[in-house]
Amino acid sequence: MFTGIIEGLGKVLRTEKEGSNVHFDMESPFTAELRVDQSVSHDGVCLTVTRVDYPEYRVTAVEETLSRTTLSAWQPGTLVNLERCMPANGRFDGHIVQGHVDDQAVLTGLEDRNGSWKLTFRHNPAAGITVQKGSICLNGVSLTVVDSEADTFSVVIIPFTWEHTNLHVLKPGDAVNIEFDILGKYMQKYLSVTGSH
Repeated sequence: MFTGIIEGLGKVLRTEKEGSNVHFDMESPFTAELRVDQSVSHDGVCLTVTRVDYPEYRVTAVEETLSRTTLSAWQPGTLVNLERCMPANGRFDGHIVQGHVDDQAVLTGLEDRNGSWKLTFRHNPAAGITVQKGSICLNGVSLTVVDSEADTFSVVIIPFTWEHTNLHVLKPGDAVNIEFDILGKYMQKYLSVTGSH
């Protein structure tokens, strides 16, 4: 489990296709602390470390992950938001993030607010719901929803988050990995099964 508080930026060094899978060789600020079988969130995608050969490590994405996320577009040089699993005695600074990406959202608006940045995204409403002041996870970053419509929502980014994540490299038309709030997903599923309104 993760909290959506990014520990650092990693970089894709190499990609290697094997069958329907893709291996990613990565570098990170904490490679020396990683071990094989550890789960690490990469742009919000929970991936297992399969090899550590300091100063780099390897993770593998299967076809399901590649089809649902932005990982299929990764190439050498791609910057990736990284977070290790939350320790049992750690602080819960973000929100419950599983690392199970629901879909992709597309950046449709970027507004510089002279000290913060407002980003607006379009998403498939069948993939999940947002609520104003609720939580959302974009590329592994825990954020608060500002505006919420059926297929669009916006977030406002503070300078620290802007500078220390890969959100600052986004341009309108770019896709991000989106994980909707787990409580909202359970509620949406419950209502669809029971037919309640």
